[in-house]
Amino acid sequence: MTLRQSFIPLMLTIFMMASCVTGKKYNTLDTKSQLLLAERDSLKAENLWLTMSNRELEAKSKKLAEDAKEVNSKIEKLNAELAESKDEVSRLTTKYNDLQRAQAELIKGNARESERLLAELRAAQADLQKKESIMTELEANLDAKKASLDELTYELERRNARLNELERMLDAQQKALKDLKDKVSEALYGFEDKGLTVSMKNGQVYVSLDEKLLFKSGSYEIDANGRTALKKLGKLLEKNPDITITIEGHTDNVPYHSSSGLLVDNWDLSVKRATTIVRALTEDTNINPKRLIASGRSEYLPVDSKNTPEARQKNRRTEIILTPDLSALYKILESY
Repeated sequence: MTLRQSFIPLMLTIFMMASCVTGKKYNTLDTKSQLLLAERDSLKAENLWLTMSNRELEAKSKKLAEDAKEVNSKIEKLNAELAESKDEVSRLTTKYNDLQRAQAELIKGNARESERLLAELRAAQADLQKKESIMTELEANLDAKKASLDELTYELERRNARLNELERMLDAQQKALKDLKDKVSEALYGFEDKGLTVSMKNGQVYVSLDEKLLFKSGSYEIDANGRTALKKLGKLLEKNPDITITIEGHTDNVPYHSSSGLLVDNWDLSVKRATTIVRALTEDTNINPKRLIASGRSEYLPVDSKNTPEARQKNRRTEIILTPDLSALYKILESY
């Protein structure tokens, strides 16, 4: 079920109950949520495409190396055949010279013997011409194989250079990601035993905050401890302007009930928590709002699918996903 399909019955219910929340607000939330989910899926698709492109380049480089090896083997075989032909030509030339001398000595002898020697001489000449033709063909074939090898070698070197550049960029990006994770861990030191974890996966840094660190049960108001952690994180992110910041709200599978009517269900709660954190991160900072993405995942992306109190507690969380700028890597891939 898509986000839009989920919100259609939700909006009808709201209108029927004469809620104080207007349809315009929910339409805005619906549109923003779709855009943000699409952008997140695009980032994941780009990361997958980058990994597959890297594997394809490695496979092409391996194939070029195998082709070059095969050409070298053929050249060695042609060189051996050429040497054998040259030896044969030398032997035939010697025989031809011997026959010429014998003919000169026997020219005054009987005519039949002279004719036999002449026939052998002509046969030797024909054989010699045939061997010379084969040698010429072998030399031409050898030159063609050498030209093909030179072309393959150049292409292999060019692709290896690009592959090395891509690997260098990937290593640099991985190092930058590790440095970012270390900086985030250092900035949030002291909160990790209070429901906060920092990890790396899929080329991104994940800051996961348990519900108990940020919100009271069923609320989207940030408590004092959570606000302190978010202020520290906001100051750090302000100094790293090339990082895209995605905030995802997650709930458990217990249906949400509110007497105030401001929120209808877990979808509403998860989105509202995400937007509240966006505002907290931008308070007293100069973080460009274009870098921020707020989304709600409700109960549909659990970290623990068991239906136990412990599992539900793990699933009630907020994740701040930090994505580095990959434009330099995209430019290298576009050049292939």
